[in-house]
Amino acid sequence: MPELDLLMEKMKALEAEIETELARRREELRFRFENRKIVFEHDIEALQRAIKVRASKYLLNANPLIVLTAPVIYSLIVPFVLIDLMVMAYQAICFPAYGIPKVRRRDYLVFDRHHLAYLNIIEKVNCAYCSYCNGVAAFVREVTARTEIYWCPIKHARRMLGPHPHYVGFADFGDADGFRSRMAALKDGVKLDVGKPTAM
Repeated sequence: MPELDLLMEKMKALEAEIETELARRREELRFRFENRKIVFEHDIEALQRAIKVRASKYLLNANPLIVLTAPVIYSLIVPFVLIDLMVMAYQAICFPAYGIPKVRRRDYLVFDRHHLAYLNIIEKVNCAYCSYCNGVAAFVREVTARTEIYWCPIKHARRMLGPHPHYVGFADFGDADGFRSRMAALKDGVKLDVGKPTAM
């Protein structure tokens, strides 16, 4: 499928452009990475501290409905922790047996918003919570995507919103020969190239 290969190359080029633009934006916002630590220029950090809203004022000005619903949103930590633990265990037990490369969980759970001096302690806790839940969701998605590569690399007949990056290499719906050839290519395990399947 040369057209599909061409589209994949265009997508990789676009991802490189996005990374270049993000680097340019970091320069504008005047922060850099030093030994994996985020460092803002001193005048920027002082400006951030000056616009921080104190936690007490933040709570006093909060919408009462948001305060009342806070226990509901934070109660979701229980299922998120459970699925995180269960998926880690599943991957540790099953991926070696299937010949699937393990997903590095730390690539998906990123906690760096606490470096922002303009956030108060409540906002930092909220950001840490969102980072954890979204990170777990992304980690679980990649584990299930790699599982799907191994067990069922077939596209759906209907259009699916937001398919995982490996989906493009799946056999077309109804292409029996394509499916069998992909399954044969997986007999020695799943081969991934920078997060994308090569055994497809």
